[in-house]
Amino acid sequence: MQPDLLSPARVAQTATLLASHSPLVHCLTNQVVQSFTANALLAVGASPAMVVDHEEALAFSAIADALLINIGTLTREQALVMRAAIDSANRAGKPWTLDPVAVGPLAFRSRFARDILANGPAAIRGNASEILALAGSGNGGRGVDTTQGAQEAISAARELARQTGAIVAVTGEVDYVTDGERILAIAGGDPLMTRVVGTGCALSAVVAAACALPGSRVENVAAACGIFAVAGKRASERCQGPGSFLAAFLDALHQLHTEAAL
Repeated sequence: MQPDLLSPARVAQTATLLASHSPLVHCLTNQVVQSFTANALLAVGASPAMVVDHEEALAFSAIADALLINIGTLTREQALVMRAAIDSANRAGKPWTLDPVAVGPLAFRSRFARDILANGPAAIRGNASEILALAGSGNGGRGVDTTQGAQEAISAARELARQTGAIVAVTGEVDYVTDGERILAIAGGDPLMTRVVGTGCALSAVVAAACALPGSRVENVAAACGIFAVAGKRASERCQGPGSFLAAFLDALHQLHTEAAL
């Protein structure tokens, strides 16, 4: 099956929904990217919260509009908090998103990620090596770095979507998003997005926010990828390198939000 290209109009529609609904996203994410993730959510019009205490995380996941589970700096204590938050979100009918950072070569996080798939994620966002490993079709990449192109993981993403009921997004030089049947392709972005820490993790948080929006979930998730692709392209045209790219990227996300809110 050939992917369909996501239209710019659909990206703009989801940007407008983010601006109008401002979903509250409970981020249980890795320690490296917390600040950038929060800023990216704010820039697109969503609202971030990082509530990490076991008791509070359980309560807050029922209050938030969506939950992000990012296992980048997973510990055994954090795994318990994440399981409790997922259970709470599921009981409250709130969608949760998995970012399976570095799944494959590392045993503890790989077991954890595969175990929680049974808890029904609304979306899964990863690079090609992570999606292949999570689907049982590969051994993972080099830490957080993929060793495969996104197109190589399309079949694994479709199968993973069918097995879990999740929308699966494989991000790379071109992003592919599938519900197990449809495949949407999102072109754009810039190679500088891979030269700074946190763009993928921040995207997973915006994917989580998109899962809380009305309308087609697969299109909303694909449009979240589209928002980042547009912002990455705009930022690359204004920056001098990785350092200034981060600021330009947040500015571009904010400008997209401002345009959507008009």
